[in-house]
Amino acid sequence: MGKIDDTDMKILTELVRDAGLSVPKLSKKINVNASVVYSRIKRLAKRGLIRRFTVEVDEELLGYSVAALIGINIDAKNREKILDELKSLTNIRQIVEVTGRFDIILDARAKSLDDLHEVVSSKIARIVGILHTETFIEMQRSFIEPQFALPK
Repeated sequence: MGKIDDTDMKILTELVRDAGLSVPKLSKKINVNASVVYSRIKRLAKRGLIRRFTVEVDEELLGYSVAALIGINIDAKNREKILDELKSLTNIRQIVEVTGRFDIILDARAKSLDDLHEVVSSKIARIVGILHTETFIEMQRSFIEPQFALPK
């Protein structure tokens, strides 16, 4: 894969914090020449370490004030069909297949508790092969940005 150095790690750390950071500002922040930063970003993207640059939307400002995690137990024979149907639901932000108590955990958003109830009881529960759901309303969420460092 090639060598990753401390400069690459600094670039990755800063871009995780703010992917919209301009190359000149990033270069000043990490004290590396802008042309070097630009070529490093291109190389990191080409190698697949940077998959994409994205925008983080404040969903509360769009009216999605209720966040929930939904644990689901499924009939494994229907796994592919269940995943396809879950992917089509507009309230679902992330689908994670897990080990343990549940088979799948969903990250969901809704405009109200009534809206969330509708999503869980009328959309998710009606999917053939879903055996059980358990919903956890988020009270608070904290994000921890990764700090990338070379192994010692």
